[in-house]
Amino acid sequence: MAPTTVSEALQQITGSDNPAAGFESLLGSIKNISTPSTIAGDLNSIAAAILSSSLGVVGTRTVLAQFVDTLRALDNDELWTEVGPDVVNRLLANASAASFVEQVASLCEGTASAFEATEDFQAAAEVLAKIPIDSSQRRLSDQEKARIWIRIVRNYLEEKNWNSAEAYLNKLKNIMHTITDSELNLHFKLSAARIQDAKREFLAAAQSYHDISNMTVIAEEERLHTLAMAIKCAILAPAGPPRSRVLGRLYKDERSAGLEEYGILEKIFLDRLLAPAEVAKFAEGLQEHQLAITSDGSTVLDRAVVEHNLLGASRLYSNIGFDALGHLLGLDGDRAEDTTARMIEQGRLAGWIDQIDRIIWFGSGEASGEKGSGRAEAVVGKELRRWDANVQALAEELEQVTNSLHTEFPAFVEQRLAA
Repeated sequence: MAPTTVSEALQQITGSDNPAAGFESLLGSIKNISTPSTIAGDLNSIAAAILSSSLGVVGTRTVLAQFVDTLRALDNDELWTEVGPDVVNRLLANASAASFVEQVASLCEGTASAFEATEDFQAAAEVLAKIPIDSSQRRLSDQEKARIWIRIVRNYLEEKNWNSAEAYLNKLKNIMHTITDSELNLHFKLSAARIQDAKREFLAAAQSYHDISNMTVIAEEERLHTLAMAIKCAILAPAGPPRSRVLGRLYKDERSAGLEEYGILEKIFLDRLLAPAEVAKFAEGLQEHQLAITSDGSTVLDRAVVEHNLLGASRLYSNIGFDALGHLLGLDGDRAEDTTARMIEQGRLAGWIDQIDRIIWFGSGEASGEKGSGRAEAVVGKELRRWDANVQALAEELEQVTNSLHTEFPAFVEQRLAA
């Protein structure tokens, strides 16, 4: 008598002389025996029976391979997500787990695809992480490892799980020099740029995005998008010589002129002050993490704009009071002083601060970007000596003009001196 339920079929298989054939027959007729509401539970029961049977390693592998093929044939993402994780965990907990690495890998990849289709990227990354990488039964090449790890990284990035994504990216760094596949290299570089961007390492992210924008393996539209991302990150980076060099490369890139961000890029590169309306328009195109609140209560963009305008002010003034600078930057005088002091200390601005008279003096030279290189020496009487030098130079030039006139037109000079 033919069984009418999976549990009846499993009882018959357990007592048969050829359980492997019984499992294969049951899997082949699963659609006819199970219902949509019971099929997930039935498949889990079948998997448990397979692993607890006495088929032997070879027989179990064969039946598990058909089990995976059955899941693929059913082509149901929800079924994969309900059955796949349970079967994978059973296989990994089995005493002979090392003998079923191929089956574990197939189940993990199929389950991950189903999770990705349902946009559960965290679960997809976690199940992919269970794929055996280093096993005596299954040796993977560096390229195969890279393909798995990059897929994990991309899933974690979709969930904004930056720390987990970076952990797998660090694994990739050890093998990417051996990878020749252009697509894998592209995904690696793009993932690295996104992580740098998320961690607010904006200068490094800008350079990475710019490098990607020059790769011919991606479409022109995508290249322009990554170029725009490079510009945004460069603008958000701390003001100073290193950022100026990156801005220079982006400004000279002929493609930048056609982007919406070009206007603000040009003003920043030329050290022009930014108006609030320009900043607000630029902020509309930024991502959530690029508008995050910092420890002092301002956004990343606010800090970048303040530092840029301070750098621009240093090009216009030789000195300025705390309160006047604060008014220019939209801050109070004390915060203007703190911002200036930090930039000078970090080597991003050349100058010195007179805290008694509450005046900031900007240095005539450029800071190198190295810590401590922005400190300019305060010279006593510097402005007075500069005035004296200018008066002396004027007097010397007047004397030269008089001597020249006396040589060329002595009669005229005599007449004028006599008068």
